[in-house]
Amino acid sequence: MNSSIQKIYQLAGKTERLIIGLMSGTSLDGLDVALCRFKGSGSSTEVEVLNFETVSFNENFKKEVRSVFSKEMVNLEKLTLLNPWIALQHANIVNSLLRKWNIKNADVDLIASHGQSIYHAPKSLHQQDQFGNATLQIGDGDHLAMATGIITLSDFRQKHIAAGGEGAPLALYADYFLFSNENENRILLNIGGIANFTFLPEKNNPTKVMCTDVGPGNTMMDAYMQEQFPGKYFDKDSVIAKQGTVNNELLTELKRHPFFEQSFPKTTGPELFNLGYLQRAKEKSDTHSIPVYDTMATLNRFTADIIVSGIKKNIPVEGPIKIFSSGGGIHNSLLMQQIKAQLPAAAFYTTAELKIDPDAKEAVLFAVLANECVCGNNTIYPEGLIKVSMGKISLPE
Repeated sequence: MNSSIQKIYQLAGKTERLIIGLMSGTSLDGLDVALCRFKGSGSSTEVEVLNFETVSFNENFKKEVRSVFSKEMVNLEKLTLLNPWIALQHANIVNSLLRKWNIKNADVDLIASHGQSIYHAPKSLHQQDQFGNATLQIGDGDHLAMATGIITLSDFRQKHIAAGGEGAPLALYADYFLFSNENENRILLNIGGIANFTFLPEKNNPTKVMCTDVGPGNTMMDAYMQEQFPGKYFDKDSVIAKQGTVNNELLTELKRHPFFEQSFPKTTGPELFNLGYLQRAKEKSDTHSIPVYDTMATLNRFTADIIVSGIKKNIPVEGPIKIFSSGGGIHNSLLMQQIKAQLPAAAFYTTAELKIDPDAKEAVLFAVLANECVCGNNTIYPEGLIKVSMGKISLPE
């Protein structure tokens, strides 16, 4: 028997496993690396984040990825070259951090790599009858496994699509396993490039559990900042947005897209919500000449409003409910202020309250999926959750 296959077999019987979760989002801030200790699987999963760090990408990395990111037309040679190259950059980061943390590569059981999203194409967006849902993440798992010497699981979203899903959001799996609570209604709100939330009802009622994207999180605000303020990648401390005034004509037009009328759950990406979307909304609302600060204020309010609208359309917020936030958007003070103002009945926390660093949560999510793929057995899933083991396995030999 191949020694790596034997190791995978033995992993299922271990009482504890060390898994590294890797996440690189659409903002390209950097690679989130979470070293996690796991016990159990499914609803019995226990996870402890031993180490976490976000390693910033250099300008060359960002430039190369942006040359193919979220574009309908790309250089096919560049896309092909980037697939292994990104994996090797990630491997260098993993190897460096393990040395820093004084942990041997051989002591890590698995790497769970989300890869770098390049294009997300649910059928609701591309609307081509002969094709179904599709998505593309690059950063080849074989190269990552070979360069680190660690068994690697990658390309998680493909299995979800193959089983009938849209490939996103996948947060429900980890949220349901880790954060369900018998005694309270919980919302796990993640504000990354795209905003999504998971609803976990009290008494663990599986018929009411849901997870959905709601629309843009940081993606449009970040893109506009990068266009208008070269060298700045996001609106730190909401400094720009706070100096502006919301333009109601533009705000109304931003909310007018058919996506917002589609039933839940649903998924989307920066392929729809981007600077082109903003430009078209300005044309239709005749708001080309409004100040940059007003545009940022309006984009900030737009994100807040669509998050609140998504929650109100799906969740009975009149009763006691706790919202645990994560993702880069939680550091946008104006955005969080506007969300809280529109949901006065909710109590707000971050996932730190649940012992998961809010910046590490997505990396931990993929570590959970890897743990479930290798060690899950007879897991009970809520209705509507696709029952599949996700992740392609790459061996380091």
